[in-house]
Amino acid sequence: MAFLTPLFLVGLLAAAIPIAIHLIRKEKPPKMVFSTLRFLKNTSRKLVLFQQIQQWLLLLLRAAVIALIVVAFARPLFDSNIANLVDAEPESAVILIDSSMSMRYGQRFEQAREAAQELVADLSAGDEVAVIAFDNTGSSVRELSSDLDGARSFIASLAQPGFATTRYMPALRLANDMLESSSNQQRRIYLISDYQANGMGNDDSGWMMSPGVVLNTIDVGEGGSRNLLLTDVRSPDQLIENRNEYEILARVRSTGSVHLDEADVRLVLDGQESNRMPVDLSDTSEAVVRLPAVFDTAGTHRGEIRVGADEFAPDNSYFFTVDVMAKIRVLVVNGEPSTNWYEDEAHWFNLAVGGGAESPFVLTTASERELTAALLAQQDVVVLLNAGSELSPSQARALDDYVTEGGSLFLVPGDRVNGGQFNQLLGDLSPVVLRDSVRFANGDYLLIADMDRRHPILLPLGAEWGVRFEGYWAAEPTPDATVLMQFDNGSPALSERAVGAGNVLLFASSLDTEWNNLPLQGLYLPFVHESLRYLARAGSKERAYRVGSTIDLASVLGDETVVRVSGPDGREVPLIPGSSALTPELLGFYTVETGRGPQYFAVNADPEESDLEKMAPSALQDSVTNPDTQPVQSAQVRTEQLMVEREGPQRMWWWILLLVLLMLLAETRIANTTYR
Repeated sequence: MAFLTPLFLVGLLAAAIPIAIHLIRKEKPPKMVFSTLRFLKNTSRKLVLFQQIQQWLLLLLRAAVIALIVVAFARPLFDSNIANLVDAEPESAVILIDSSMSMRYGQRFEQAREAAQELVADLSAGDEVAVIAFDNTGSSVRELSSDLDGARSFIASLAQPGFATTRYMPALRLANDMLESSSNQQRRIYLISDYQANGMGNDDSGWMMSPGVVLNTIDVGEGGSRNLLLTDVRSPDQLIENRNEYEILARVRSTGSVHLDEADVRLVLDGQESNRMPVDLSDTSEAVVRLPAVFDTAGTHRGEIRVGADEFAPDNSYFFTVDVMAKIRVLVVNGEPSTNWYEDEAHWFNLAVGGGAESPFVLTTASERELTAALLAQQDVVVLLNAGSELSPSQARALDDYVTEGGSLFLVPGDRVNGGQFNQLLGDLSPVVLRDSVRFANGDYLLIADMDRRHPILLPLGAEWGVRFEGYWAAEPTPDATVLMQFDNGSPALSERAVGAGNVLLFASSLDTEWNNLPLQGLYLPFVHESLRYLARAGSKERAYRVGSTIDLASVLGDETVVRVSGPDGREVPLIPGSSALTPELLGFYTVETGRGPQYFAVNADPEESDLEKMAPSALQDSVTNPDTQPVQSAQVRTEQLMVEREGPQRMWWWILLLVLLMLLAETRIANTTYR
């Protein structure tokens, strides 16, 4: 039996009132003195016993009437399985466990696992549960199942969080899709996280969960946080030999909720600490540290900047690589040499490239007749200045072989070049087909109208090109060429073409003052340097990658054969058969063994994940909850509602009051016939 208003049962104490009155009013028979008893009539013992029974029955009736009235007001319900019926309503639950890098802070992930185990322990037989450990990629998933022991084992076996960023929405969408296939009415998502504010990302889709799906939040990121972050590191990605002293900049910031007043920054090069500097943050939240670095040998150098004195170790290091190249060997084929510097085709170019000890280039000059395959084999970049149409077929074939095998060629046709012969000899290499050479008169000129500002050559030069071109080659780009710059009449000014393993650039004017005033502009030297650097480093790699990014080893390493890939922990990283893509998951240096020696790839965490600023769990809850979802009722409320529904057809209180009425009639009858 159950009661809808059980507080009325306190009134059962009133049933003791008739008993108390009976005991209080119980009188002893008075003693009277009679002179004689012969005139009194003897009373039958049966009559006395009957009167006593009537009095006890009357007492019980009165007490029972009070008790039944109290029970009627308590609204009894004869169904002992109400609570079991509520508990027996099956539930489908998906437990989301945040396994992003921020969950490595303190004991957050251990607390998350304990909270997940408690959720599974609260489930009953017949319920089903799924478990998802998520970051920004999905991570580990266990599908919906009624095997609660399996869910406990899965949670216990979860690996420590990785180094990826937090993203809530993909995990919530996956959990919602799982619950849509469930037939149970009770469907819940339990999100266990530190509720990092950046976890929302840039999602503004307005997505909401399906009607009936309820989100419960469990926050394990409470309490203050202390963290130092390297927000920005500026290091050279590629250097030229003989310039061995550089400066690396690192910006250190206190990002936790508890400010740190000091930090210790160290620079480690090739495994050896080379510099150490204390940082005072007492008056500011961030500071820039300048760390001198020396790279005295050619090759790839591994660098690491470490910062200490905080409570979050995963982001205390920034890894990078620096490639120190030998000087770039440049061969200039001068098509119009002269003893007078103002008439020499290569004069301005040679001034820009230079030949001193500080120059990153080693310059060799030759005429067209002196060009041989042996000379080409010694060069990193070959530049044809106002040359190419007078080459022999054998020289043209040697150039073709040189570029196809990985060499770089810079073509600058001038007024001495014959377009037809140039196209015939170098047509398989040139990114354009030369049509006509144009020389303006009466002060007319062309300007640069459009350029690919993101190209490595043009990116550092800026967008302002005030160069006046009074002469140029009208040309038509080949189908596989890329136009990097255009004149204002639409003709290509700078074009690029990949040929075999090599690369070819063509500038459709001159690099002296004969056709333009480019050598007199401040951007002449950086334009020449960036062009030569780009041609010499066509296969260069980035200085640092991020966890979860894709490294295309084929595009970075070219035709080098990958023998073995190992991670920062020294373990071999298998590549997918037929694929050259590497997706790093750990922080540090990945080593790629090739036929030409090891190559190193530095991998860092996304700095976004180091920002431990929190969001209110209720904000996420409100943003994804469907307005058609009814508020969640507790088991107690649902039990009371079910009891009210069950009371309707029974109406036990009505029958109890009817019984009370009958008992009152019986009490009246007995009371009137009982001796007082």
